[in-house]
Amino acid sequence: MFSVLFFFLAAALLAGGTVLGYYIRQNMAKNQLSTAEGQAAKMLDEAKTKAQVITLEAKDKAVSILEEAKKSEQMREEKLVTQEKRIEKREEQTERLAQEVEDEKRKLLSKADEVRTLREEAEKIRSEEARRLESIAQFSREEAKEHLLQLAEEESKESLVKRMTKLERESHEELEKRSLNIMATIIQKYSRSHVSEFTTTTVQIPSDEIKGKIIGKEGRNIRALEKETGVELIVDDTPESVVISGFDPVRREVARIALEKLIEDGRIHPARIEEAVEEAKKEIDSKIKEAGEAAAYDAGIAGLHPKLLYILGRLRYRYSYKQNVLLHSLEVSYLAGALAAELGCDVACAKKAGLLHDIGKAVDHEIEGTHVKIGMRILEKFGLGQNVIDAMKCHHDEYPHQTIESFIVTAADAISASRPGARKETAEKYIKRLEELEALINSFPEVEKSYAIQAGREVRIFVNPEKTDDLGAMKLARDIAKRIEEELKYPGEIKVNVFRETRAVEYAR
Repeated sequence: MFSVLFFFLAAALLAGGTVLGYYIRQNMAKNQLSTAEGQAAKMLDEAKTKAQVITLEAKDKAVSILEEAKKSEQMREEKLVTQEKRIEKREEQTERLAQEVEDEKRKLLSKADEVRTLREEAEKIRSEEARRLESIAQFSREEAKEHLLQLAEEESKESLVKRMTKLERESHEELEKRSLNIMATIIQKYSRSHVSEFTTTTVQIPSDEIKGKIIGKEGRNIRALEKETGVELIVDDTPESVVISGFDPVRREVARIALEKLIEDGRIHPARIEEAVEEAKKEIDSKIKEAGEAAAYDAGIAGLHPKLLYILGRLRYRYSYKQNVLLHSLEVSYLAGALAAELGCDVACAKKAGLLHDIGKAVDHEIEGTHVKIGMRILEKFGLGQNVIDAMKCHHDEYPHQTIESFIVTAADAISASRPGARKETAEKYIKRLEELEALINSFPEVEKSYAIQAGREVRIFVNPEKTDDLGAMKLARDIAKRIEEELKYPGEIKVNVFRETRAVEYAR
């Protein structure tokens, strides 16, 4: 019974607990639901508040942007107004200036018309006066002009001649004084001997018996020697000497050395002759090279091509009027360098041009053309500068002088060639040269007589005073100097003196 009661009680409690739990859970669910809805409502309110704030901020920004836009627009409008006003002012000024220019133009045109009218009237008056003067003077305008010019020329001719003579004399004296001072300084600095060298083609032999060996059986030895050397051997009755003849100085020197070796050796036959000639050629080549190098060293010039030095060394065996051309070139280099230093010019260029000015003479018997043209081609081939070529090519006045150094080299060449003892001429050539000089001068109709003095370095010319005046005498001196330069060949320079003397003679009876 008790257990049944306990069972029913338990069931009732269980049912009551179930109902109670249900109600509790419902309340809890309702509370949770109300809490979520509250949170949602709260979030919704916060969102609305933020939206309102953002909307207000956006409206404020939009208002500020509109205000700034309005301000900028207003400023732009003000600028446009200002610019329009400026443009209007400029247009007004332009129109005013244009009007003023137009007014000035009208005034100038009216003045030009007035000037034209006045000019026409002046021309008419001038023409009338000219016709009146022509009728009075009985001269046309051109005749009167020519007459006046002739009178002016005759009146001023004497004073002009005196003035020209004075200026020319003063300038010549000043230039001569300065040039003499420079030349004296340069020549004093140059200490080389003034005695020229003499070349010889005569080989001394110990006895006349050697001549037979040189000729050989049926002349085979002499023929072999002439064939190998390219020269002619003259074995004549001259005691104890053999003459070597040939236009090439190097060949002549080879023959001389070979012949001396053969005479010293005593064995003279064709095979030995060939050996001696080869030895002589090697010796000459060595001497030529050494001579070229020594000349460049003595002149203080470095950097020349070895082949150019070899060609330069060949001048050691070249003579001009019995003056050794290599020594002459070395002298010209010294003198040109010293002159360039005194005058403040290019010393290196002057020394190179002076040393190489006669380089063409080393091969002028092998190549056609003057030694100047040949020398120019040689210097161009070995890359010498154009300034050196321009300085050396004018020393015989074949080309116009373009640089100061060309005048310097020409002067140095003349000093070296014309100094006492430098060159020798035969008496026949000397007399012939002087005769040609006097004959050329006497061909001028104004010349009365002429004399060549100072070994042909100076000529004195006396003219007929009735055929020319002082101005004509000056012109005659220039014409004679020009003819001498063009038609005659001479070393150095020739001074032309023209004398005009008027004598008045009267007899008292």
